[in-house]
Amino acid sequence: MYPLAVLLHTESFSWSEWKIYPSFLVGWLLFGAAYYLFAGPLRRYFPGSAPVPALKLASFTGSLLLMLVALQGPLHELSDYFLFSAHMVQHLAVMLVMPPFLLYGIPAWMARPALRVPGLLRAARWLTLPVVAFLLNNAIFGAWHFPGPYDLMMRNHGVHVVMHLMIMTTGMIMWWPVMSPLPEVPRIAPPLQMLYLFILGVPMMVVAALITFTNDTLYPWYAEAPRIFAISVLDDQRLGGVIMWVPGALVLWLAITLVYFRWTRPEIREDEESFVARMPIVPPPHPDF
Repeated sequence: MYPLAVLLHTESFSWSEWKIYPSFLVGWLLFGAAYYLFAGPLRRYFPGSAPVPALKLASFTGSLLLMLVALQGPLHELSDYFLFSAHMVQHLAVMLVMPPFLLYGIPAWMARPALRVPGLLRAARWLTLPVVAFLLNNAIFGAWHFPGPYDLMMRNHGVHVVMHLMIMTTGMIMWWPVMSPLPEVPRIAPPLQMLYLFILGVPMMVVAALITFTNDTLYPWYAEAPRIFAISVLDDQRLGGVIMWVPGALVLWLAITLVYFRWTRPEIREDEESFVARMPIVPPPHPDF
């Protein structure tokens, strides 16, 4: 064990107390400000630019707010000092939920200038290949949930920040084959998107099952944490595994469903138009006088 680690834990928690750390706030504000400036007063400097639709603005804004709620405030305090299960909620939010909203909110004309960076287009096309994106995301996520790296992350704030940046970045790469805004680095075909999303969740379910069904405490950091809720260390760990397993799978199945309807909608519309075209034209009845 780590006898001095208890000094790193805080003893109190409040749902109403919002702590926002400068290391997060600066990057978050700069990222958001750049988007809104590009979408607004600086848009005229982007070739082929057009007004950003309200739905895309709302999607990007939602991704920023989700990032804030997941990485700061009460959820941050719970996950960093008290509950493994809260950390799983945080990780799923920034890896599975936030990236598709962010990618949907970025128009192609805004992202395209980045491709002028030498070598970036080639690297992006390689990294977003479904096999590479699948292996990269699951390798990073799985590696950080081994007890050794996880404990190092929890005891070193700098390492913790790097971990969050890594899972957010690989989350963006993971979603790119499904949500790409750029035809130069395109989405894969809808049937392959559904297969990709299905396979994507398999390694995560394996990790979740190992965490859920073990009888050993895997993470000393949470064993040393104060018990502010009526839940044991092992039950908290199992709850974290279930959160990774069930809600994580539900997000991917929801995405599969949306891809299916997005894929079949043109065919449904075409069938409706064909049906209307085949309907016999009935002349209106003559009025009776």
